[in-house]
Amino acid sequence: MPPPTKMRKIADPPSSPSCSDSDSESLIKQENDEAAAAPNAPIGNWPALGTSPKLASIQCKLEGKELWAKFYDLSTEMIITKSGRRMFPTVKIRLEGCDPDSLYYVFLDVVPVDDRRYRYVYNKSAWLTAGKAEPSPDTRIYLHPDSPFPGRQLASQVISFEKAKLTNSDVDRVGHLVLNSMHKYQPRVHVVCRERNHPLQSSRVDLSREDYKSFQFTETQFMAVTAYQNQLITKLKIEKNPFAKGFRDPSGRSTEMEL
Repeated sequence: MPPPTKMRKIADPPSSPSCSDSDSESLIKQENDEAAAAPNAPIGNWPALGTSPKLASIQCKLEGKELWAKFYDLSTEMIITKSGRRMFPTVKIRLEGCDPDSLYYVFLDVVPVDDRRYRYVYNKSAWLTAGKAEPSPDTRIYLHPDSPFPGRQLASQVISFEKAKLTNSDVDRVGHLVLNSMHKYQPRVHVVCRERNHPLQSSRVDLSREDYKSFQFTETQFMAVTAYQNQLITKLKIEKNPFAKGFRDPSGRSTEMEL
């Protein structure tokens, strides 16, 4: 695995110690609209979305789109821990339009959606902005362990990033993706194509030097948290995560588990 590899800054709103929840709600809508207007401009030193003409024929489809949409409607939350936690739902994709005789390296990174920190307001069941984001951890990018994929194989294969883990430890040396709690993130998939006689040196990956194409799906955005804030998210994870089925206690509440 390569050493995982720091998007446009949004202007700060005027500071106001008496900012109301309605003001915050207006602000969050404005920020989200601005971020959506510039999807190719990452905050910090993250790689820009790749649009190489050489990979123009490649299309990416998100598997489990309906499940992701259910979580997105509730504002998805993902747990981050010091030792690393897997994502649920899992990012799973299918690539189409690949050259059957080429090799494909598939990467995942998780980048900030904006430069804000958030808080969860329980009486509104909503996430509102709570100030400027904390400094972003070192940029990391996760190479799928089965890479490279022969193009011929990808025509009938689902690529799952089930082994990718999220951590809040900035001293992590295992290769997990490092995030800040109470910040909003967007997973992205990057595809690099190489000829069979010119494989990628996976230990030294620099996307800026590669022809690559990137894909992102709005419904996979999530809030990074150290504990779930919205009980409906906890409930949905227990219902939909097959590995959580056996962890319900008799009262119907979830016990400590990896959701």
